Amino acid sequence: MSLHFYRARWQGSDYVASPEPHALELWVRLRSPDPADGFEEVEPGCHVRTVPAAECSALHFVTTECSWRGERFQVHDERDGRLLIEYLGGSAPAALELGLERVERGVYRIWAPREEITEMAERAVSLNVENEHF
Repeated sequence: MSLHFYRARWQGSDYVASPEPHALELWVRLRSPDPADGFEEVEPGCHVRTVPAAECSALHFVTTECSWRGERFQVHDERDGRLLIEYLGGSAPAALELGLERVERGVYRIWAPREEITEMAERAVSLNVENEHF
């Protein structure tokens, strides 16, 4: 499961992507599991192509969010049937009442059993509103 990643739409297809800042403009490294025109195989099952971000009709940062005990969280890791989740609410007293660990000011996390997690879904935030077609 990929919990945090970039996704780009280029020439009508969606790709897992990595932004690559260059001196004068942003480029995006597109990844495809399948061979495609202009993509180079860098390892079995991984083909890449780098294009200017301006050629992408959409660029998003994607996170995984969920609910636990009636509150919203962002998923950061998965290990041994447990998810590391970070509280998205703004209430320190509520976070402490849930038994969350304070990792820094305003940031509360816990390793929660996977079976207690509900409503897990991706949330995509646009990084290029002016080209939004996603």
